[in-house]
Amino acid sequence: MKKPAFIKPGDTIGLVAPSFGAGTEPYITRLASAIRRFEKRGYRIVAADSCYKSDGLGISTRPEDAAADVMRFYLDDSIDALISVGGGELMNETISCMDFQKLSEAKPKWFMGYSDNTNMIFPMAVLNGVPGIYGPCAGGFGKPWEDTENDAFALLEGTSLTVKGYDMFERPDAFDDEEEEEDPLAMYRLTEPKILKTFLPEGKKLTEVSGKTKTEFDGLLLGGCLDILENLSGTRFDGVRKLTEQGQKIIWAMEACDLNTMSIRRTFWHLKEQGWFATASGFLIGRPHAAFEQNLMGVNAYNAVTDILSEIGVPVVMDADIGHVAPMMPLIIGSNAHVTVEENDITVEMSL
Repeated sequence: MKKPAFIKPGDTIGLVAPSFGAGTEPYITRLASAIRRFEKRGYRIVAADSCYKSDGLGISTRPEDAAADVMRFYLDDSIDALISVGGGELMNETISCMDFQKLSEAKPKWFMGYSDNTNMIFPMAVLNGVPGIYGPCAGGFGKPWEDTENDAFALLEGTSLTVKGYDMFERPDAFDDEEEEEDPLAMYRLTEPKILKTFLPEGKKLTEVSGKTKTEFDGLLLGGCLDILENLSGTRFDGVRKLTEQGQKIIWAMEACDLNTMSIRRTFWHLKEQGWFATASGFLIGRPHAAFEQNLMGVNAYNAVTDILSEIGVPVVMDADIGHVAPMMPLIIGSNAHVTVEENDITVEMSL
């Protein structure tokens, strides 16, 4: 793995929009507030033109133009790190217009975002050996900072490479669109206690164990949004087979956005059949967004995963603080990690 330099006050952060932009509300307000917070922290901010556009189909602007912005900012040595302004739906079209070989030859730098930004973070890790941060997009830093935002900047600045799970979480339906427009900078509504579910192999089955059981595993930390990973698998942006053929132990950290429970189950089957999990050492599965508390013909968010992974024979930890159901633990995808799960909590120690 190539090690990006940690950033510090006085450095320049580039904002890009390879997926959805910040050309409409409430995203305009969130991004403006985030920029003020970044600048107050001592950083110079430059924003690509695409950040404020909304003339694309399901994306900030034309994929060719969004891709050109990312390439230009990444190759510019005066810019020290990139943060995506938002998630979205069609960043896969953006990366088709990017030159990952040229990116591999450039000075490595941090890229941070989540959801659709898996399209950048995952290929950079598996193809180019450059880690990225699966964490908040730039607009997420507009609100008063809580643990997620503080932990994400600790990773960017290198002050701590260890993250721990949080005590409470926000239901996916905590806000409706009208409430978001009324208060786009609202803090998280942390009303639900986190309850981890840990499953350990027992023969060819996965059995849920007590929260007091200590579980540990280590390996190369890979993953992101399951919706995107399924789409990338088997394409030129995949790159997992080379790692598994080398015997690389892999921790898979995954979470689903729009997938229902049936889709989650089909996706895990697909990735298993692609050989992605051949060298897995453990799984961290985030709470699903659309499939939260969903049951379709007996398929729920738990057995959708555990039934498919039972024959892999490694620990599976579910309802972790990863991804779309806030708050999220930011993770360095492409880092070497050690995971400890005990007493209903997770600690992820990462190194480069």
